Amino acid sequence: MLKKDYLNKYRNQRMIMNNLKVLILTDHSNHTSENSLYALSKVLFGHDQVSTVHIASRNYYGNHSFFLGYKKKFLWVNEIDNTFEYSELNHPLETNLIQIEVDDYDFIWLRLPPPLSEDFLIYLSDVFDEKIIINDPLSIYETGSKAFLFNFQQFCPPMRLCRCVEEIREFSNNHPIVLKPLREYGGKGIIKIGGDWIYDGRDKSSLESFLIHYDKQPLEYLAVKYLDNVHQGDKRIIVIDGQVMGASLRLPAENSWICNVAMGGTSHHTDISKEELDIVEAINPLLNAKGIIMYGLDTLVGDDGKRVLSEINTTSIGGLPQIARLTKKPLVKNGMDLMVNYVLKRI
Repeated sequence: MLKKDYLNKYRNQRMIMNNLKVLILTDHSNHTSENSLYALSKVLFGHDQVSTVHIASRNYYGNHSFFLGYKKKFLWVNEIDNTFEYSELNHPLETNLIQIEVDDYDFIWLRLPPPLSEDFLIYLSDVFDEKIIINDPLSIYETGSKAFLFNFQQFCPPMRLCRCVEEIREFSNNHPIVLKPLREYGGKGIIKIGGDWIYDGRDKSSLESFLIHYDKQPLEYLAVKYLDNVHQGDKRIIVIDGQVMGASLRLPAENSWICNVAMGGTSHHTDISKEELDIVEAINPLLNAKGIIMYGLDTLVGDDGKRVLSEINTTSIGGLPQIARLTKKPLVKNGMDLMVNYVLKRI
């Protein structure tokens, strides 16, 4: 029997035996009890097609060589079971670890927070060559740039790339704008330009002083028209394999225009509008073709009162357990079913 035929037979037998092995890559350095990883991985372990779930953390010292790209073939992992829980004092990703070979898995699930460099994502693609990886590392890098939104301009507010002072001046002369660094995340580095003033969170300074500094250290921005309805909130919609799981509405803090929870915003349950479902239907085929299976998209209320696309997020999407609690729906189980079924169709 040829090696390829043997491997195919082995994989088919594993499917019949309900014996999928999963490796999750994460970094627990900033985790809290609300991090989605703990609820998601526990439900994944309980799936009737899954036998093993291992979690390897970038923050564990024994894994530093692997995550620094030294082509290591071993990782220290926690093998989770029904008792797996977050603990600040006795963290499960630092105790009772075992060493494993990285080749011994049916699929890899990336739950690594940004920033993720292109070199590191290329390295992961090489290490896990011919493995199913959710989400695809190279596509994470491509979609991680805010410039990716230009694929869907029909759903977005007016925007342009700005690489120099002249382009910023030209776009801001038309209307107030927001500048977003192409590869920042969590609301970092976002500034608003209105008239002759710059607004960085609650701080205000002159546009001229900003442009003088910018001219010395230019940064590529996605410039977007500032929407007066931003106070109505930034909605995060979670999608798994094309299925809308739920949404949360993030409202800005008092006297702020930034909705990110990391920047002081608050999260609330919300419904999903018809135009938002249309956005998902339009963007999902391209994302799915690129191996982006679990993602979050953010919407704001446009000038016409309808929701418009403002962000696409493809790394370490959180919030699903919290939405499940608010809606009293089994969204975590449903989401893990969708993920496992996606894998089974491709093994």
